[in-house]
Amino acid sequence: MRRVHSSEVKRTVMKSLEDRGVSIEAIAEIVHEMQSPYNPNLTMEQCVDSVLAVLNKRELQHAILVGVELDRLAEQNMLSEPLLSLVKGDEGLFGCDETLALGSVLGYGSIAVTTFGHLDKHKIGLIRELDTKKGGRVQTFMDDLVASVAAAASGRLAHRLRDEEERASAQQLDG
Repeated sequence: MRRVHSSEVKRTVMKSLEDRGVSIEAIAEIVHEMQSPYNPNLTMEQCVDSVLAVLNKRELQHAILVGVELDRLAEQNMLSEPLLSLVKGDEGLFGCDETLALGSVLGYGSIAVTTFGHLDKHKIGLIRELDTKKGGRVQTFMDDLVASVAAAASGRLAHRLRDEEERASAQQLDG
């Protein structure tokens, strides 16, 4: 059994996202839309940094690897029935795509969980494009995985903003 180094996993995840038409910037745009109402000084650079930070987490990386592989296998008709039809058709009651994606955001708190639900329901930005199934691609898992990355990055930013506010408040009290 080969032990897989985390750098190989990260490279594969980043290449898989790119191959599936997913850019870090497009995910960051979703994060910015979700968090800018709460942080008017939020920059796209901060959003990109947050997306990259959550993509360093193994749980998200592993979820992306599994989801991308299932989407690819469905495109190649290499899943058995009835799973093939469920994945290719993005069956509404299938739910495994959302379950995989939701599981990977749990480490980022209730903000990430509720943001994921919002993104899954409203299909913002790139998530909507992936959900429309353009070009014959199967993106059953990918749209939800993008939502999970954006939700985790949003939760991370929200917690960091609170930490910064508390530090500033403590400094004022000490000063």
